Amino acid sequence: QNDGRLRLSRQGVIFKNSKTGKVDNIQASELAEGVWRRVALGHGLKLLTKNGHVYKYDGFRESEFDKLSDFFKAHYRLELAEKDLCVKGWNWGTVRFGGQLLSFDIGEQPVFEIPLSNVSQCTTGKNEVTLEFHQNDDAEVSLMEVRFYVPPTQEDGVDPVEAFAQNVLSKADVIQATGDAICIFRELQCLTPRGRYDIRIYPTFLHLHGKTFDYKIPYTTVLRLFLLPHKDQRQMFFVISLDPPIKQGQTRYHFLILLFSKDEDISLTLNMNEEEVEKRFEGRLTKNMSGSLYEMVSRVMKALVNRKITVPGNFQGHSGAQCITCSYKASSGLLYPLERGFIYVHKPPVHIRFDEISFVNFARGTTTTRSFDFEIETKQGTQYTFSSIEREEYGKLFDFVNAKKLNIKNRGLKEGMKQSYDEYADSDEDQHDAYLERMKEEGKIREENANDSSDGSGEETDESFNPGEEDDDVAEEFDSNASASSSSGDGDSDRDEKKPAKKAKVVKDRKPRKKQAESKKGKDPNAPKRPMSAYMLWLNASREKIKLEHPGISITDLSKRAGELWKAMSKEKKE
Repeated sequence: QNDGRLRLSRQGVIFKNSKTGKVDNIQASELAEGVWRRVALGHGLKLLTKNGHVYKYDGFRESEFDKLSDFFKAHYRLELAEKDLCVKGWNWGTVRFGGQLLSFDIGEQPVFEIPLSNVSQCTTGKNEVTLEFHQNDDAEVSLMEVRFYVPPTQEDGVDPVEAFAQNVLSKADVIQATGDAICIFRELQCLTPRGRYDIRIYPTFLHLHGKTFDYKIPYTTVLRLFLLPHKDQRQMFFVISLDPPIKQGQTRYHFLILLFSKDEDISLTLNMNEEEVEKRFEGRLTKNMSGSLYEMVSRVMKALVNRKITVPGNFQGHSGAQCITCSYKASSGLLYPLERGFIYVHKPPVHIRFDEISFVNFARGTTTTRSFDFEIETKQGTQYTFSSIEREEYGKLFDFVNAKKLNIKNRGLKEGMKQSYDEYADSDEDQHDAYLERMKEEGKIREENANDSSDGSGEETDESFNPGEEDDDVAEEFDSNASASSSSGDGDSDRDEKKPAKKAKVVKDRKPRKKQAESKKGKDPNAPKRPMSAYMLWLNASREKIKLEHPGISITDLSKRAGELWKAMSKEKKE
């Protein structure tokens, strides 16, 4: 796995790992066997010691065999045996256990070897043994699991599957449930992985025991703990973030999510005497405790894992809850804005820290205008879209994101949604002028039409061209503060009134425009042209500067950018 330097001397063999600096020192008197064989990277040397340890070194050239063989004979009194690996491709053979190795042989030739110290878990089934391995952080791809089929034998009294598993476990680096559990929580409801589990708390690991699966989770793999109140105020989520995740077949669970009812109480007695409890937990736990079940579980976990429990910060949604109901992918869930990130529960659970967020985006709901989407893009380029968020949550979420100084991708458009758009009426009209200006530049034929319609509100073109304008329309209609809102009722009557109001508005605006167009047909061609608006004068002066700041910007984006800059300007500057 790692490069290094191998030095052979009369005293023994020394290998220094160039990456970690770790040194393997094998005394000459400890060497029991030396094997030379062809491997993936040229040729390799396998050394076995008298106490069962195995060392393997690859990267030798074929021509070096004679030199090494003579050295081993002269100084270590060992024959360097040549052994070929079996490459038949058969998948049945004999398993031999020698020292720290499991060797799978066909005939007398080994096919592969597994160092048993790499085994993290060994489980048995009917005629089957499954070995799971520790993840190798240095390798891009790690082998995580191997299954062996063990055929039944005629011998009475000896179960070959159990015998195989015991041979593996005697040398494997497996977490053993030795001693008694500190405490046991029975039949807890688990959302991921789904089911009811007994949780046994041991000094160094957590044991989840369910009807189908068992999991052992070392406390060193726990990254974070979260305690989140459900929107109904009657339940609590307790979330445990894991790295590496727990595995069930091909599925990986990065989060363990428990659901508690607030009404459930428990009296807990720790399986330790009071002196041990005081010495180990320094007052954080006592031998006898009672209270809500979720409080007890979180208290015990906090003391054993030695990590803080993250709870929602000062965010409060429209309904007074500390979370927002939304959908992620196919299912509905709850998004919690925290002090340093967002967490979504529960299917699939997602935790995004603020420091890994590149920007957030408020987007219009795809199916209805009564909801909006909240998009988050990370610095790695991953995008998360939380959809179907109620429109009433917009202000609260926008203020929260603003307060946390996160980049908002479409800030210019959305600030218009927060207030009735009378304040920006001029600039909205002028943004439309920018579009007409572009059309004017494309050909003289459109020049006159562009000037004719520059004073109109241009709603029809606005709706088809500028999504920002459409957003403002919607905000005006649904915003409770909007001055143009025609309905004052509430509930269903509110909804009924709004639909025709919108239609009437469109019809009203479109009819006069047709009349206007008819009346303008007979306009005197020598009549003086209407003067340019303040926005147009400013745009003509600033266009080149914007192009320099954003090389390669398209005309549409340039118009949008100009509109944003104009909105941001003070009233004095506009005048």
